[in-house]
Amino acid sequence: MTLIDENLIDQKVTYTLEMDGKLFLIENVPARVNIETGEQFFSPKTVDRLQQIVWNQQQPDRTVTLPVYEYAELT
Repeated sequence: MTLIDENLIDQKVTYTLEMDGKLFLIENVPARVNIETGEQFFSPKTVDRLQQIVWNQQQPDRTVTLPVYEYAELT
């Protein structure tokens, strides 16, 4: 086991994806998460399932509305 493996824990995360101007949220996705950096790692099987969900345009479990802000530099 390498040092990086020791810093990874199994967690359920929310995966976000923007595609064709649409934002997708997929909740409770299994991931290995680096406890120091927060970086998320997904198994190939999980990545395949995420792609199926988005590309097949499955009926969502729920829909949320969220505010959108434009980033502007302070002058």
